Amino acid sequence: MRKIKTSFFALLITIVICLVPPTNLAVASHANLTTTEERELGEKFMAYVKKRFTFIDDPFIANYVERVGQHIVNQYPSPPFGFEFYVVKEDVYNAFAGPGGHIFIYSGLVAAMESEDELAGILAHEISHVLCRHISKQIEQSKKIGLATLAGVLAGVFLGGSSATASAITTTSIAAGQSLSLKYSREHEMEADQIGLKYLREAGYNGEGLLKVLEKIRKKQWFGSKQIPSYMSTHPAVEARMMYLDTWMQIHPEPAGSDKPSGLPDFNKVRTKLIALYGDSAIAHNIFDAALRKNKKDAMGYYGKGLVLFREGKRQEAEEKLKKAVELRPLDADILRDLGKTYFSMGNHAKALKALRGALAFNSKDPEGRFLLGRAQMETGDLTDAVETFRLLLKETPDYLPGRYYLGETLGKQGKLAEAHYNLGIYYKEKGPAKTARFHLKRALKLFARDPAKQEEIRRILKDLPGV
Repeated sequence: MRKIKTSFFALLITIVICLVPPTNLAVASHANLTTTEERELGEKFMAYVKKRFTFIDDPFIANYVERVGQHIVNQYPSPPFGFEFYVVKEDVYNAFAGPGGHIFIYSGLVAAMESEDELAGILAHEISHVLCRHISKQIEQSKKIGLATLAGVLAGVFLGGSSATASAITTTSIAAGQSLSLKYSREHEMEADQIGLKYLREAGYNGEGLLKVLEKIRKKQWFGSKQIPSYMSTHPAVEARMMYLDTWMQIHPEPAGSDKPSGLPDFNKVRTKLIALYGDSAIAHNIFDAALRKNKKDAMGYYGKGLVLFREGKRQEAEEKLKKAVELRPLDADILRDLGKTYFSMGNHAKALKALRGALAFNSKDPEGRFLLGRAQMETGDLTDAVETFRLLLKETPDYLPGRYYLGETLGKQGKLAEAHYNLGIYYKEKGPAKTARFHLKRALKLFARDPAKQEEIRRILKDLPGV
């Protein structure tokens, strides 16, 4: 598969970000594209994006970003879309808003941050773009083009092709003489900042976070043209925005807002895991070695080092570092879970069970910890407890697909074939291929012969499967 060029992606973003004056969000209701049409466009757009981009689906990281984003969205009155947040696995300084409430932030930008306030600042800005409905006003001819074609055109801008092709999209006609405008204004960015700051503060965050992350982005451009962050080309006038934000915050003292979302992991831990498991491993080693030289009792330094070693397949060395981290933070459920994961990968299932149960005692809602516990129970032959563990996991986290797969596998080992095929069918329905999903669901349909309600449910699922 050909590597996506960020420059094309940058062109797309100028289409899909938006703003309106902060005191008049109601003007979005006059946009040419209805919310239903934009939502449909967003779904078609995501179908292209998911085929070409790698998202970090690590529950620890993905759920953290999702919860921060949703807490900010909750401060807005009557948002027109249900928002979803994605972390793109790429070492790039970028973030953007797509049609229909899809917000993307790159792992490289998150790794460069130092606090949750910085992450919240960027997310608030992109959320404001969506709420302004700029895509509805910018693509005035979208109804004539058709949403399916439009989604393909948007995706085509960043999925490949020469720079000349991308440029042509900005200047030539598309579908019956209609053209797409990719122009973007400084005023749009500043007004989106102003809207975002208002609700950012109401969410309990310090507006300085946005200013700090913009400073990091601005500094990045001085490392040479090849290192200019994508954010600079899609969010213009960064320096002017920084001056504006600084002045605005001085004029508008911070009000007493709502609290930050409770129960979130420490941002430093999220950043540590992101660097250790999804960034360049050599750079990660340097970062954590430097931290440990500075402070030999830095638990996050040992934690990060252990995760990098685990990633490199150096299990015994990883175990050593993670045990040191546990010594420094014995009540930390996340470190205990990852120590248990290391034991599991080493085949030491007894130690894995002990560490994982300890982790869940401190955080019973950790989906990865519960999943790993179920896997360890499978390996030790405790199938009854494994089934119970996987069922509880899916009750609390229905979309945790690996849990669905191993529940099906465990039920199969117990000889409960109807439920086994059903769960495997649901797994492959979401994960693909559809042909495999159809096979398992048809087997389940026959085996549930005495359960008409279950058969009806399976028939509905089969009907929605794409043809094979």
